[in-house]
Amino acid sequence: MNVPLLIARRYFLSKKKRNIISIISNISMVGVAVGTTALIIVLSVFNGLEDLVRSLYGKSDPDLVITSVQGKSFELPAPLLVRVRKAPGVSLVTEVIEDNALLQYRDRQMVVKMKGVSDNYHYQSNIDSAIVDGSHELQRKGLSYALIGAGVQHELSITLDNRFAPLKLLYPKAGKFKVSMDPDAYFTQQPILAGGVFLIEQRIDDSYIFVPLEFARELLHYGSRRTALEVKVKAGQDIDDVQQTLRNTLGKGFKVLNSDEQHVSLLKAIKVEKMFVFITFAFILLIASINIFFSLSMLVIDKKKDMAVLMAMGAGRRTIRNIFLFEGAIVAQVGAITGLVVGVSICWLQQTFHIVSMGMATSVVDSYPVKMQLSDVVLTGVAIIFITISVSIRPALNASRLDVRDNL
Repeated sequence: MNVPLLIARRYFLSKKKRNIISIISNISMVGVAVGTTALIIVLSVFNGLEDLVRSLYGKSDPDLVITSVQGKSFELPAPLLVRVRKAPGVSLVTEVIEDNALLQYRDRQMVVKMKGVSDNYHYQSNIDSAIVDGSHELQRKGLSYALIGAGVQHELSITLDNRFAPLKLLYPKAGKFKVSMDPDAYFTQQPILAGGVFLIEQRIDDSYIFVPLEFARELLHYGSRRTALEVKVKAGQDIDDVQQTLRNTLGKGFKVLNSDEQHVSLLKAIKVEKMFVFITFAFILLIASINIFFSLSMLVIDKKKDMAVLMAMGAGRRTIRNIFLFEGAIVAQVGAITGLVVGVSICWLQQTFHIVSMGMATSVVDSYPVKMQLSDVVLTGVAIIFITISVSIRPALNASRLDVRDNL
């Protein structure tokens, strides 16, 4: 039988008249419960936001992207392209030329992200399913067509397949030029027809325009250079294995990025924010747990005679110390379990019934995204254990140092 735990439970469950010690203990439990509930909810919301980012960008991201380690473009000789296409697990390779360009339509203009892609791009991204007007084909009847985002179309009021007023893309020429009023001296420009409008994700819809690879190559004078290769992995193949195979095939001059690595800055920012939120709420839990320190200190003073009797009966200082450590642990445990149950319940209700909405008509989701993870529960539990020991050890040591003769 664990005597210190038995005595600690008796003190905790004592039905004596309420006094200041029990009031402070109850305040401690409520504080720990509220802090634990808030911590679980906030961490779950961050998990939900992380998954939301992955799902939004996953609609348009390829499985793997190959880019150059140095510079924004690289030479793509035919043998290198063949090696990538024949790599184990590779289903499809799309050549990409991407850069900023000035888009003009009638008397309006805006800077867009022009992405030149090879003809197999619609197999890579399933963009045909995102077309809301027009066609996904970039080449039709010998003519080049551009796919424009819904936001770009709205901004410039673009009419599809308007041969009397085609789109015009301009790109700065390289080198130094004499001062001239003629824009042709500074820009390379090419016309193209708008063939379709896509609706994928707001960031892409508001700034992207897809054009045939040859069109982009001629406008930018890229020749055999490319800014990226987008790789589609065969069904059933492990993306990480294919990624490592391509890294070994291409060598150190190229980066092979999976979906998370393509947006590493954004995902890292979410993780850093989640870490700082956890630290902040851990400090709040620590402040709430200080009440445990005061209640134990007052309990030690109140139970001096009991401790002296136990020590006179043969109880060691370690036994006395453990009584108050267990007492603090019980108070924190009751509050933590209550907080965990309430926090998990609230998160489950939000996941199931979407009670709390984002409150914005333009939001991509109707309600706050929430995702519970076992690691968050474990981490919260570890933090509470550490905090409990930290605030309980001082009163417990004071109790173990009581002088028997002075308190009998």
